[in-house]
Amino acid sequence: MSSSFISLFLFLSLTSFIASAQNPHYLNRYCPNRTTYTSNSTYFTNLKTLLSSLSSPNASYSTGFQNATAGHSPNRVTGLFLCRGDVSPEVCRSCIIFAVNETFTRCPNESEVVLYYDECMLRYSHQNILSTLTYDKFIVMHNRNKISSNQNQIDRFIAFVSTTMNQAAIETARSSKKLYTIQTELNEFQTFYALLQCTPDLTRQDCQRCLQSSVGRMSLNRVGARLLYPSCSARYELYSFYNETGVKTPPPPPPPPGKGRNSSVLVVAIVVPIMLVVVLLFIAGYCFLARRAKKTYDSSPGTEGDDITIIESLQLDYRIVQAATNDYSENNKIGRGGFGEVYKGTFLNGTEVAVKRLSKNSGQGEAEFKTEVVVVAKLQHRNLVRLLGFSLQGEERVLVYEYMPNKSLDYFLFDHSKQVQLDWTRRYKIIGGVVRGILYLHQDSRLTIIHRDLKASNILLDEDMNPKIADFGMARIFGLDQTQENTSRIVGTFGYMSPEYALHGQFSMKSDVYSFGVLVLEIISGRKNSNFDETGNAQDLVTHAWRLWSNGTALDLVDPVIIDNCQRSEVVRCIHIGLLCVQNDPVQRPTVSTICVMLTSNSITLPMPQQPGYFIQHRPEKDPLDTDQSTSTKTVPVSIDDASFSDLYPPSCLD
Repeated sequence: MSSSFISLFLFLSLTSFIASAQNPHYLNRYCPNRTTYTSNSTYFTNLKTLLSSLSSPNASYSTGFQNATAGHSPNRVTGLFLCRGDVSPEVCRSCIIFAVNETFTRCPNESEVVLYYDECMLRYSHQNILSTLTYDKFIVMHNRNKISSNQNQIDRFIAFVSTTMNQAAIETARSSKKLYTIQTELNEFQTFYALLQCTPDLTRQDCQRCLQSSVGRMSLNRVGARLLYPSCSARYELYSFYNETGVKTPPPPPPPPGKGRNSSVLVVAIVVPIMLVVVLLFIAGYCFLARRAKKTYDSSPGTEGDDITIIESLQLDYRIVQAATNDYSENNKIGRGGFGEVYKGTFLNGTEVAVKRLSKNSGQGEAEFKTEVVVVAKLQHRNLVRLLGFSLQGEERVLVYEYMPNKSLDYFLFDHSKQVQLDWTRRYKIIGGVVRGILYLHQDSRLTIIHRDLKASNILLDEDMNPKIADFGMARIFGLDQTQENTSRIVGTFGYMSPEYALHGQFSMKSDVYSFGVLVLEIISGRKNSNFDETGNAQDLVTHAWRLWSNGTALDLVDPVIIDNCQRSEVVRCIHIGLLCVQNDPVQRPTVSTICVMLTSNSITLPMPQQPGYFIQHRPEKDPLDTDQSTSTKTVPVSIDDASFSDLYPPSCLD
């Protein structure tokens, strides 16, 4: 045997009593048997050198990750290990030594190996595996117990887990250690725990992609699940399964030995336990009071004191806003919203903002305007445009939002020269972001908000093309147990309105779902639902999509710009979801939480969509609320008119 292998053998023998005392829990292995080596080959010699390096006392057990290579092509071997982020260096070292010792028995003579243990993962290959994302052999484990037998509770739990874990995937990718843990209340009696981790050599994008794929492969209706890729792992449980102190910053090392050391140790031994007891009592008291405060806080939408604080913190000097927009110069105008024009502004410190100047005949008084400001200010989500401030000056009502450099979705989607910038990956990302934003409005925020005007022009795009829902001028708040409301004042945009809303004034969360369905079909096709011109008597995009689906030619709907470079299974699934959202019967449309699950989990079987909602309405071609129409009268499908249709006296968000 070579000297390196003898050294490895002696090292493993000397440390075998450590490993045997606390053997790691073996999970599974990946030995594809595609290529093998012989015991007298150069590859085997290089492999022994690599394993000796990874299991040596000088390996990076404190960081929990190390990679190495040995030899030269074609006999080069590349390897790495990754320990679970919460385990100590000692446990990490023991696990790697044990894994190295087992590799020749679990995967003999194989050039490509992944060994999975509860505490660590060991991997090597004849190919380059460093900084490379792979979806090869994965392990998925589910708790046998389902969360509930009640379908509504199951849907809510799945939506919670999906949203929480996908957000955690983003945080993990941002972390320097590519490690993130979660401990959050699921309900009054249960706490949700999760640990997500990538090999630190992955890029931020690859780490996020790997983890989101792992979440998508889990069955989220179980009380616990775990999936391990060679490049990442994700796990959630309803009990604490990881060492919470192990993922926190370690305490400073003890002082060096010296004079007075014994007396210091004695003082520490007496004082520390006392301090710990005091601290624990303080924490217990604080948690008790915090829980009571939280219950009180959650029982009402807000307090008058909170609202006053918000108003004071957001109110801006009108002259500053006026100067930032160069006195609302035409050169600064970037668009028009439901109730006013939008200008780009730049403050003296260089901050770019979008300033919405409400029309003076909007009908809102100062009290109503401030109420709307408070409501919008309380909506904080990465997929909602953030309100930065407001200003009042006489009849002037001004809202200041964060500036979106890439304008709105329709700017790219319906322009043939710009559509190419929206590949399928970006479109799919936009669909997912919009869903998360609506889910927050409907379910996760303190207030239940019905947007009522979801459309491509109200989806703004930041510098990374992330979508943000904008324009809450037509939004309505629902009470705690409220599911539907009627109105005689129809506001919104034809083509995106659900039939029950446009015809009877009935709106609900399912009205927003319908609008989202239309938006999904537009994103996939690159075509407006309005002004639709197609043979076969299809009067709008929804009808056209339904006919293609019914004929088994759904892919004919897809924008030619992306058809050759898209994951067709994802596209068809999105068309399926879009058609489920625009069904005529609101009850049959899925909830937004269910849509989240449909998008993130391919294991969910989708129901077959029913007839979409579309209708014919007689209305004057010249509408007093729409300045862009002529004076004749004709019969038109509502879904082919994209004119914004709003009341002369728009209701406030609390109306």
